[in-house]
Amino acid sequence: MSDRKNITESDVALDVDKLMEEYDKETSSLRKLTGTIGKIAAIIAIAMSCFHLFTAGFGTLLSAKQRSLHVIFAFVLGFIFYPGGKKSKKDRLSPLDYVFIALVLIVFGYLFMFNEQIALKAGSVSQVDLILGILAILLTLEIARRVVGSALPIVAIVFLAYAYFGPNLPGLLAHRGFSIERIVSHMYLGLEGIMGIPLGVSSTFVFLFILFGSVLDKTGVGKFFIDIAYAMTGHFKSGPAMTAVVASGFMGSISGSSVANTVTTGAFTIPLMKKTGYKPYFAGAVEAAASTGGQIMPPVMGAAAFIMAEFTAIPYNKIIIAAAIPALLYYFGVGTMVHLEASKLGLKGLPREELPNAGKIMRKDGYMILPLVIIVFFLLSGYTPLKSAFYAILFSIAIGLIASFAKRDKSFGLKEILSALEAGAKGAVGVACACACAGMIVGVVTLTGLGLRIAELIVSVAGGNLILTLFFTMVASIILGMGLPTTAKYIVLATMAVPALTKLNVNLMAAHLFILYFGVVADITPPVALASYAGAGIAGASPMKTGFQAVKLALAAFIVPYIFAIDPTLILVKEIVGTDIQFVSVFAALPIILSAMLGIVCLGSAIEGYLIDHSKVYERIPLGIAALLLLKPGTVSDIIGLVVLIGVYFLQKQRIKNKEAAA
Repeated sequence: MSDRKNITESDVALDVDKLMEEYDKETSSLRKLTGTIGKIAAIIAIAMSCFHLFTAGFGTLLSAKQRSLHVIFAFVLGFIFYPGGKKSKKDRLSPLDYVFIALVLIVFGYLFMFNEQIALKAGSVSQVDLILGILAILLTLEIARRVVGSALPIVAIVFLAYAYFGPNLPGLLAHRGFSIERIVSHMYLGLEGIMGIPLGVSSTFVFLFILFGSVLDKTGVGKFFIDIAYAMTGHFKSGPAMTAVVASGFMGSISGSSVANTVTTGAFTIPLMKKTGYKPYFAGAVEAAASTGGQIMPPVMGAAAFIMAEFTAIPYNKIIIAAAIPALLYYFGVGTMVHLEASKLGLKGLPREELPNAGKIMRKDGYMILPLVIIVFFLLSGYTPLKSAFYAILFSIAIGLIASFAKRDKSFGLKEILSALEAGAKGAVGVACACACAGMIVGVVTLTGLGLRIAELIVSVAGGNLILTLFFTMVASIILGMGLPTTAKYIVLATMAVPALTKLNVNLMAAHLFILYFGVVADITPPVALASYAGAGIAGASPMKTGFQAVKLALAAFIVPYIFAIDPTLILVKEIVGTDIQFVSVFAALPIILSAMLGIVCLGSAIEGYLIDHSKVYERIPLGIAALLLLKPGTVSDIIGLVVLIGVYFLQKQRIKNKEAAA
């Protein structure tokens, strides 16, 4: 126990804020403001959180008003905290920043103040509308460039150009083209461009769930999850690596950010893994792969899940039911790879007497799990995500205050509440800016009908073959995910790739979860691999080596989306009629769940080259083939997979006996 204390206080004494600044693209460029401007920025951020809490509790404004005010808050904070370039000052705003802030107030304040008059215009565009609309597009592109990088605005510019130059394009891509006035009107004045569905979701559900995560963070829930995971898994031969998988699953269920999750839990788990005997790049990869799964782990998942609810018109509480088993199978896949690696290295777990006692932890800090229980209860009871998050935030604050008072340690008070409100608003800026910019992409797709054209093209290239179509969609998801935030990537693919999958009779829910799943995996896929870079930085390892190892760890889980795309029983969906999902029971889905687990173990063993002993080539090849056969659920494929796995198991067991006899 003393050994763990030493580890926690010395080896793990990493500054999480500094790590976030270094490896999170959004946090890394943040200005550090002090003095009057710093106080003003904090007040604006707190006001933004208070506005969203108030509207969540007492009713949102009209869509145009809610979204325009959300944009004003987010863009103003964006121009305050994100400098225009690498050479810009980090401790003050430039004159141009003040100009941009003034323009934001004018351009989007116009939408807020005159939304009724704009609605009565029925699409007609005045000279003032045109000028303000062009400014709105330019401001959106600039703030997206500052906050999430240049890839998303470049994609948006390409789409805007596509809307204008349609008649000059070849084949399926050609369309009649639209005037500047029509494009600007669509992007600015209506609710199908900048102010579209993505921003609508950001201005309601997403903000509240980000704020919920910030409040929980201030209560110390992260350390609680790590301690519980360590108590549960430290005795396994995979020890701290399995702790990372479990703790990251817990944290990911409320975080929804791959990089934040990697840094928060990795600051503790990566040094522990290295101390146990794992190589630095492997330790970083385990944390990155485990943390990335948080974006598909209910109840919170990532921002894209809320947009999925809007795109599909399927209630969010049903989406999290469908997403639960694939998320658990993802972690089963990563855990399997970690266990096999530990077995291959001959590592041992820690004696139970050296581990913290789970019972004591629960008795002391078990109250910290109540906010998660509360939010799941409200979501499954039929409350909207907005109301569920609102009540969960209030309960979290109340629980934190009561616990702090009972312990008399002043660990949670007014200062922490205000800090959570400020951090929640700052954390929402990136999502809001990405959603505003991605809204223009969606706007072009709806204006031109590009989605259906791309769907036809994908199906045509794949020759109508479902597996090939799924493969091409997976590749597109990963490639787009490398350059775009998960939310923006999901929005693009939901409008273009999902129609291709549904055209081949893939279940609507399965199609959306498929692109989300692989877009999330892009966070660990080189060359971008932000979560892998964060893990590598903490571990002191090569980012590329860490990234490829993280992909390898997650590779066994790649089998899962193919299975539920072919047979939606894995996501418990029987059929979808309109917006109503008919679910099957977990018991009815048990055979396909076991089939997926079998496929994961086969593929994991083939990739890792180990089952209970080092595998020979003639053992790895059948295991890999069996895993591929298990992509298509069925009695024959299941029997083949089981026979291969049992056969390799007994071959290796006999080989171990022969080695022991020879020794």
